[in-house]
Amino acid sequence: MLTLLLAGFLATAAPSALEMARDMQDRAALEKIVNDSADAAAKVPNDAETQYRVAQAASYLAEVEIEQHDKKQARSVAERGIKAAEKAVALKPDVAEYYRVLATLYGQAITDIMSGLNYGPKAKEAVNKAVEKAPNTSSVYVARGVGNYYLPAQLGGGPAGAIPDFQKAIQLDPKNAEAYLWLGVSLRQAHKDAEAREAFTKSLALNPNRVWVKQQLDKTPAK
Repeated sequence: MLTLLLAGFLATAAPSALEMARDMQDRAALEKIVNDSADAAAKVPNDAETQYRVAQAASYLAEVEIEQHDKKQARSVAERGIKAAEKAVALKPDVAEYYRVLATLYGQAITDIMSGLNYGPKAKEAVNKAVEKAPNTSSVYVARGVGNYYLPAQLGGGPAGAIPDFQKAIQLDPKNAEAYLWLGVSLRQAHKDAEAREAFTKSLALNPNRVWVKQQLDKTPAK
């Protein structure tokens, strides 16, 4: 009984301050977490996990800036996070999660053709390494799916290339709210509004605090 209670508690544990700030699109709070994490990492530059925390915080801040259509600032903070993520990977090259966040940051730093040529191949290589090292981890497929979603259609990207990854992520973890969010974004882009609304609704049920999901649901036609 105690084991079951503990499992239930962990399953419903409150989100971290970083996740909550991302969910609420609180840029000021995210900026503080990035700066505090960077200060901590400067004191132990050879600690991979501390570098990873900088990268993860930077990725969340860049994500919110992209959601709020501030791509220039998103690129700046993503490039800051890339430096930390590359350090983490160099220090511990067998950790899939480090490659996942690195791939995400590379993608967030793409704002034009030139940055796409620079960061695009790096993002693909990093996310493929993440999948290779953790093939049964839901989050790596979300990362690959987002990369495929933004990849030009002539290169095999777009919704058709992304949806299978999000479906795989959900298969591995039916409680992955981010997988449902991005599945909804892809389905709407594929003109499947009813299915997109179902995916957004599921994502919100799993994470009611995610402001961007609410915004996506509101802009998706009911019919």
